[in-house]
Amino acid sequence: MTKTDLGWDICRLQNVHLLLGSRSLWDMKKFGRKSLMVMESGKIQEEGTLEKISTKQFIRPLVRELHPYVYGEQPKIKGLVKLNTNENPFPPSPKVLRAIKAAADGRLRLYPNPTAQLLREKLAKLHRCQPDNIIVGNGSDELLALAVRGFVEPKPNSKLKTQNSKLAQATVQYFTPSYSLYPVLADIHGAAKNPVLLKSNFDLPDLAELKRGKIWNFNAALTFVTTPNAPSGCGYKTSELEKLCRAQNGVVVLDEAYVDFADENALKLGLKFPHVLVARTFSKAYSLCFQRVGYFVGNAELIAALHKIRDSYNVNGLGQIAAEATLDDLAYYRANFQRIIASREWLARELTLHGFRVFPSQSNFVLVLPPRFAAKDWLQKLRAQKILVRWFDHSDVIKFLRITIGTQAEMAALVRAVSNILHQK
Repeated sequence: MTKTDLGWDICRLQNVHLLLGSRSLWDMKKFGRKSLMVMESGKIQEEGTLEKISTKQFIRPLVRELHPYVYGEQPKIKGLVKLNTNENPFPPSPKVLRAIKAAADGRLRLYPNPTAQLLREKLAKLHRCQPDNIIVGNGSDELLALAVRGFVEPKPNSKLKTQNSKLAQATVQYFTPSYSLYPVLADIHGAAKNPVLLKSNFDLPDLAELKRGKIWNFNAALTFVTTPNAPSGCGYKTSELEKLCRAQNGVVVLDEAYVDFADENALKLGLKFPHVLVARTFSKAYSLCFQRVGYFVGNAELIAALHKIRDSYNVNGLGQIAAEATLDDLAYYRANFQRIIASREWLARELTLHGFRVFPSQSNFVLVLPPRFAAKDWLQKLRAQKILVRWFDHSDVIKFLRITIGTQAEMAALVRAVSNILHQK
């Protein structure tokens, strides 16, 4: 063994010793790789090579136990009608596409504006507030994660009762069923979760019901409310949401990812109350899923706190330019909203005629209870007809399918597939 080899082995052993701390012992007399001794769970064990060390011990126990967010199926073959991830069936406006292409030049070597300043100024003008009331993120999902990190303490003791004041500071609260990312974000942070059931028709319980139930925590550090709800599409009145916000003592995030397809929105609550943030995205209504741009509107002090913990250049430059151009062509998108709403209502009528129970929706999707076969079986039968829809393996929605509203031609193809399945022997 050369001196160089010996030096590298000593460095590698020292690095492992630093990583494992008190769990590692190594023999200073023997510098060969056979010298490494690992102590784990009180047992000393000689390892033949460093490569045999279990990498699992380097991962935090909390992370080892995490269950990641489950995405909708992404097509790997051509010809599938994709109605499973709530994407807009229409492309960005021609003005937006031109703006993106024009920006694909020498600027790509530069970092983007770190605060998305121009986009925030345009959004502030649209929403009649100040740029300091807005933070832009890598999709609204990034901002939901920042809210957990910024406003929720890690769980102090798993044995504390739900209403304990210390546990309240570590609680992420949400209605269920709703966006399945919320519990994942809570688990990543090591926070307590407080899921509370919606009514059977997916409506919000009123304050009296929440108080009687003694499960809802009015002191929870952070409460997420998906409005309109996903996966049901159920829309909520701003007056209902305001009552809930008034009753909460912690931060409330009104997640309005689908609000452009709804009868009303609650953005004014983010500017009215000091503890309310409203989440919006350019993905669903504005055909920019690929670019990942979302934003929060709310109290300037809360927004400033989130700026402290976001990534340094968290929104890519082309995404910023695409979103800015989108705001310059809102008429194009608003026309598309109406087309999607019309297709949604047409599909609801057609599926009802075929025996489906279709829940009222104010989103770009519908939740349905299918006839004759279990929802999981319908998922496979529709896929065999080259139609992708979404089925959730969760007890509160396991009987349902969620169907994204596509183009009118895609909706007609879905109805034909449904008819074919029902007429199969």
